[in-house]
Amino acid sequence: MLVLSTGVLGATETLVEQLDDPALLVPEEALLDEAATGTVRAKPLESGTDVERFCSNIADAARDRRYALQKDELQVLQQEIDKRIAALEEKRAEYESWLKRREDFLAKAKEDVVKIYSGMKPDAAAERLAEMDAVLAASILMQIEPRKAGVILNEMERKAAAMLTGVMAAASRRTDPS
Repeated sequence: MLVLSTGVLGATETLVEQLDDPALLVPEEALLDEAATGTVRAKPLESGTDVERFCSNIADAARDRRYALQKDELQVLQQEIDKRIAALEEKRAEYESWLKRREDFLAKAKEDVVKIYSGMKPDAAAERLAEMDAVLAASILMQIEPRKAGVILNEMERKAAAMLTGVMAAASRRTDPS
């Protein structure tokens, strides 16, 4: 059986010719091109039908053309991938820039909030921190000067002060308790 296949990535045309005599098949050996280019050419059939001779004569050219078309298709796909990678890198840089601006803003806002609470009278600060989310209030208290934070905690209700102290103690642990 002689098979010739041409096409690109799935679009394949195949010519199959049944041979009556298996002795007509080309052995596995191949001949080097006379010009010593290093290309290997199939040994042509000495006898057989015109179709067999035609197929054996164009097999290398068809294979070369198929490889060239596949190479072109792969280059197009590589260019598309490169474009997508560039777009992703651009988005990543944009996201990192946005994240840095956000972190800078939060740090600045946090510093300002800490300054505000540290400048308040202890009883007023205690009242407002007791109404706030415990984690946020504890974070603010941890950044206030310890003497001032102690006075604020002293002005709070006993339960609120105990809860905030527990949150602050848990946050200052060096190892994870879980």
